[in-house]
Amino acid sequence: MHSPDLSQANIEKIKSLFPNCVTEVQGEDGEIKLAVDFDLLKQELSDSIVEGPQERYQLNWPGKQKSTFEANAPIAQTMRPLIKDSVSFEKTGHLFIEGDNLKALKLLQESYLGLVKFVYIDPPYNRKKGNDLIYRDDFTGNSFEYLISTNQSDEDSNQLTANPESNGRFHSDWLSMIYQRLKLVRNLLKEDGVVFISIDDNETHTIRAVCDEVFGESNFIGTLIWKNVTDNNPTNIAIEHESIHVYSKSKLKLENVWKSKISKYKDVLKAIGDELISKHDNLDELQAAYTKWFRENKSQLGPLDRYKYIDKGGVYTGSQSVHNPGKDGYRYDVIHPETGKACKEPLMGYRFPKTTMDKLLKKRKILFGSDETKIIELKVYSEEFSEKLSSVYELDGRTGPYNLKELFPEAKKVFSNPKPVSLLEMLMSFGTSKDDICIDLFAGSGTTAEALFKLNSEDGGNRKIISIQFPEEIKGDSKDSKLALDFCSDTGIKPLISEISKERIRRAGEKWASENNDTGMRVLKIDTSNMTDVFYRPDEANQADMFAQVQNIKEDRTDEDLLFQVLLDWGVGLTLPISKQQISSKDVFFVNADDAGESADLIACFASDISNELIKTIAEKQPLRVVFRDDGFATDAVKINVEQIFKQISPITDVKSI
Repeated sequence: MHSPDLSQANIEKIKSLFPNCVTEVQGEDGEIKLAVDFDLLKQELSDSIVEGPQERYQLNWPGKQKSTFEANAPIAQTMRPLIKDSVSFEKTGHLFIEGDNLKALKLLQESYLGLVKFVYIDPPYNRKKGNDLIYRDDFTGNSFEYLISTNQSDEDSNQLTANPESNGRFHSDWLSMIYQRLKLVRNLLKEDGVVFISIDDNETHTIRAVCDEVFGESNFIGTLIWKNVTDNNPTNIAIEHESIHVYSKSKLKLENVWKSKISKYKDVLKAIGDELISKHDNLDELQAAYTKWFRENKSQLGPLDRYKYIDKGGVYTGSQSVHNPGKDGYRYDVIHPETGKACKEPLMGYRFPKTTMDKLLKKRKILFGSDETKIIELKVYSEEFSEKLSSVYELDGRTGPYNLKELFPEAKKVFSNPKPVSLLEMLMSFGTSKDDICIDLFAGSGTTAEALFKLNSEDGGNRKIISIQFPEEIKGDSKDSKLALDFCSDTGIKPLISEISKERIRRAGEKWASENNDTGMRVLKIDTSNMTDVFYRPDEANQADMFAQVQNIKEDRTDEDLLFQVLLDWGVGLTLPISKQQISSKDVFFVNADDAGESADLIACFASDISNELIKTIAEKQPLRVVFRDDGFATDAVKINVEQIFKQISPITDVKSI
């Protein structure tokens, strides 16, 4: 009901002529809008250098300073265990965190600082469709006052909202969202930790710039191109790929070469090679026996399906080139052993110097043709095979939905965007060792967790994963979300993305479960603090309602809730084994203790009427830490005696009460 905004129309005209001169700025009312950078426009219209502000190389956007503050600001929240949603809650080493991943990263800072090896980030893509979703992370009013007054118990913030191109802060919102999370992710990484970020073309340039700032340009490892689709009806350019940018916390700490974990294929070839070599002395008979086996089993050899020859040294391939690709190599003669003439030289020369070639000839690692007219080949035994991580990876994107359909056969259709299990398994096989901790920042349908279960089952690994997913409601307001809504209806899953994640992980756990493969899931939910307002702001308590505020712990919180808040506060691992025993008729929790309750990292008792006898029994177990409720002691005398009892019996124990 307004006349057109002609200034905005004029800005659009300028944008069409000089797109670099239109940017996002904050107006007097605090709103972000499109505006003209007049300094740049003057320069575009001038035939000489126009004096302006000092130039510097930097990435900036409206809201960057605020996003930095919010990334560093503390939160008074906690994680509450959801035991019924979990699988093998007491013993599993895998976490599923339900809630906003920015808060999750903040809460994990103490327990996982510098411990995470692999982080996969598949953020909501900032597409220009108006129906894709991003995190807003908006606070109302002054950020600092808001954080203090609400203890971060904001009900409306951190929700996923549409970000259409007409929004003046189309890029700024997205940048603020990802910038905060990357800053916190970096803190959790080991020195040789790596981050893999999947992104499409709309923000691939900005994510590179942000990562260069957060991790340092020198720690850029490279970009993987995942060719995932064939577009039969392209408009201008057929978009058939996604980018996966890879950064490290410290590139210097990485191993020289990333190699895939293909030991199972190598073990198979070594076993059959040893068996046949022990049975056949004649080389022709040996090759014939192996050829028969190879034809019957080639489909099961994965990347080693080219290893079709055998000699007394084992199974080998003869198709490895010795030429130097892309530039001139080494030039020298290699004499054919039968004809005595120099073999045909590769077009670009050899990729080895002559000293290396002489060693290979001595070891009989060079294969000759029938005469000198054939270029020689390098013999490579299966045990020597190492697959490097290639910058281009071709995998049909439809594989992801197929993986999901296998686990949910009752679903008539599945949504079209889950990542393939083999893609994530490939990334983890290169980026992790067998005992590393991984994080999936946007768990989605839970593909990364299934890929980790599968990889562990194949190489005997003990990798652990922390999956984080916001409980976003599926509303069916787009094609993909309608498919997801139908999927939930077919499978009986509550229409929340986090519920799909959890059920996928449960079913994947059953599929890949074995005696030595942990496929459980300890589910934690981000919630407001267990402590009442009087705990954080006692100076605001009124004398009139003083008796109503005697308790500093909220009434609806369980002993398990308190235990996990203590684990977070103390920086104790959230996946350590937890057991519960009855001592003097009181529930006592043991964290990472042996069967007898000894050598515990933490012992906690949140019961009331705690006696000296119970305290002495716990002290005799000599835990590293012990915690009680501040109002849980039977008398004031017992409360006073706690520290003295532990000083006498277990002086190594750190005692705390909440």
